[in-house]
Amino acid sequence: MPQLFIGTSGWAYPSWKPAFYPEKLAQTKFLTYYASQLNTVEVNLTFRQLLKDTTAAKWIAQTPPDFRFTIKAHQVITHIKRLKNAEEFLTRFVSTIEPLSQAGKIGCVLFQLPPNMKADPKLLQEFLTTIPRGLRAAFEFRHESWFADDIFSCLKQHNRALCVAETEERTTPDVVTADFCYYRYRKPEYTPEERQAMLRRMQEHLSNGRDTYAYFKHEETPQGAIYAVDVLKQAGVAPA
Repeated sequence: MPQLFIGTSGWAYPSWKPAFYPEKLAQTKFLTYYASQLNTVEVNLTFRQLLKDTTAAKWIAQTPPDFRFTIKAHQVITHIKRLKNAEEFLTRFVSTIEPLSQAGKIGCVLFQLPPNMKADPKLLQEFLTTIPRGLRAAFEFRHESWFADDIFSCLKQHNRALCVAETEERTTPDVVTADFCYYRYRKPEYTPEERQAMLRRMQEHLSNGRDTYAYFKHEETPQGAIYAVDVLKQAGVAPA
């Protein structure tokens, strides 16, 4: 049965009080509360540091069995090596998220490429062969040259999702390239009508048998978390 996972990019924001977190809630209990309202989160800290076993164990203990962590790939892979000769570090990175994987709590790994990195189909093809087959991977391209049929075909060949990112500057073409779908909603505001349109698109994916992941902008305001809760409730999905 395909599942819908909706959350935000991060959770550790005291400024989300009191609109999302209760006023007197200790920050050490943020994740537990967050997981009572939403069923997934996109983790950004793994972009700059490798996940420690102790941190993974804490996250596993603080969330219910059906909760999913989506992990942003480390910057060494995407921004320093820029996918080239990255297999050794990729193996190391994947090993650090193995505790979450063994607990059944990995959603996807998001590979977010730098805005100045132009399309290189051959490099992408080579890199895709190095990702463990059982790991769900999504790619966020931030240079328009990547939005081309040969790139989409390459992703389809390896069953990797095109991350459909919506920002004030650019929106990724909504092209399905895998047996799951991945959305990042980055605008500061979304009207009720826009949120209903999002949900209709997600439900279309679900009806076609695809798990769907969607993450709203975090930043310092709780608006993204409030939107996520609203869409999840509209979908009739209970939190994890």
